[in-house]
Amino acid sequence: MGDIDFQAMEFAYEKHADQAAATQARHPVVVVGAGPVGLTTALDLARQGVRVVVLDDDYRLSTGSRAICFSKRTLEIWDRLGVGQRMVDKGVSWNVGKVFFRDQEVWRFDLLPEPGHRRPAFINLQQYYAEGYLYEQARQEPNIDLRWKNKVVGLEQAGDGVVLSIDTPEGGYALRADWLVACDGARSPVRKLIGQESHGRIFRDRFLIADVKMKADFPAERWFWFDPPFHPNQSVLLHMQPDNVWRIDFQLGWNADPVEAVKPENVLPRIRALLGPDAQFDLEWVSVYTFACERMDKFRHGRVVFAGDSAHRVSPFGARGANSGVQDAENLAWKLRLVLAGHAPESLIDSYAAEREHAADENILNSSRATDFITPKSDISRSFRNAVLNLARTHAFARSLVNSGRLSLPATYIDSPLNSPDSDTFAGRMRPGAVALDAPVRGSGDSPWWLSQLGTGFTLALFCGDAPPDAQTLQALRALRLAAVPVSPVLVASPGCEAAGWPDDLARVIDVEGLLAQRYDALSGTAYLIRPDQHIAARWRAFQPDAVASAVNRAIGRA
Repeated sequence: MGDIDFQAMEFAYEKHADQAAATQARHPVVVVGAGPVGLTTALDLARQGVRVVVLDDDYRLSTGSRAICFSKRTLEIWDRLGVGQRMVDKGVSWNVGKVFFRDQEVWRFDLLPEPGHRRPAFINLQQYYAEGYLYEQARQEPNIDLRWKNKVVGLEQAGDGVVLSIDTPEGGYALRADWLVACDGARSPVRKLIGQESHGRIFRDRFLIADVKMKADFPAERWFWFDPPFHPNQSVLLHMQPDNVWRIDFQLGWNADPVEAVKPENVLPRIRALLGPDAQFDLEWVSVYTFACERMDKFRHGRVVFAGDSAHRVSPFGARGANSGVQDAENLAWKLRLVLAGHAPESLIDSYAAEREHAADENILNSSRATDFITPKSDISRSFRNAVLNLARTHAFARSLVNSGRLSLPATYIDSPLNSPDSDTFAGRMRPGAVALDAPVRGSGDSPWWLSQLGTGFTLALFCGDAPPDAQTLQALRALRLAAVPVSPVLVASPGCEAAGWPDDLARVIDVEGLLAQRYDALSGTAYLIRPDQHIAARWRAFQPDAVASAVNRAIGRA
């Protein structure tokens, strides 16, 4: 069976019962925008039992490859939602990048140099495939009501909800949402409807994207050239995509005419200069973009919450746009679920804004620095950049200064009010606020990976070594499952543990290679509280039921 042509798909408008209802329909959550971020938000909420309406003013998926680099963390989120493997199977996996200065390689880096990870550092996959797989998964979810050709044209905050005015091919109607999540892109109509705007920096440079279909023997790596002989005084980026399609980004300069730049007679010579005069290829998609780094001042406005490009935008080098948007979705979904269920105060949504505004600032900082390195604004900065590139060939210290786009990593919410500060001494990266690292394990189910053992709620991981906990500890662990906000305990045993004596009613995994304990700096008795979005909430050298209960309260905004 061949691939579905997602770019050719068109979705029919269907009249909904809400349009003819005698009274205004009310829904827990309405998501505006059926792109990667909107569909991820809807899927995450639906998997947690929340009914979601998704409104989109279009009737198609995205055109052209657009976002193509999806990070390890994004794939782990999509694993939870049932689409990660499909993305990986279709995508081009890669970990290695190379940087060239003129005609010489100056640096090679590996973004995932150690074994024991389920997912690669990145896959390259055209955005229309990612959207298509998310759409097909959403279509199977009974909790998702997806409405095409439904355009939000009016919005009114109404205390405990939002009233939306919606335009359709058969006229307008209104509905009410307890919460509205705006995932409607960089030009966000919802943002305009509430009188908000983004602030930031527009960089005076233009880049040409060319998607080229060809058969080539280049490896699946990220290649970035500074001042190459085939495109002097500018930069070029090359990436492999599925279906023998290659993404090429050419720096054009600010004075380039974007209308003229996309004409075939101007695009083809640039590609032939890179590939050679006899190269055989077809041009699939061409576009021109300008770097921008900006965000809204606040991501929450009453019952309206912004995610993805509607909230923040960065330049594409570094793959921080779509990946950050998907991480917005995973941060927000569990918090909305708890607030809607009455288990957490509404102020928990403020923590979404605080944590993801911090992440946006981090992305904007990294993206701005990359842009300044790629496009020097003065002779002095260009001389500095070229000196760094020359030194990078032979000096390790200079390689840390080379910036062709610091590639996307998940944010660590260092100062989040949801974190319980350490009371014990730990080494390593698994501090409160960090995203949980994966490792191979043997446990329940078919997946031999740690993150797959975590559910949609809070998890307490208790490292037990070779022996099960004592009776008193087991009783306290069982009690966690009965709390108002339940916590699922998982016993982590060392590779040499015996099967006898372990309780059947508590989940247990075997740390088959010892990597889980190593990455979490865990000894026998160490406990970790992990949030529903797989970020660390707290950790202790010894399990303490009262401390766990306090940390859960703090993590749901009841500090």
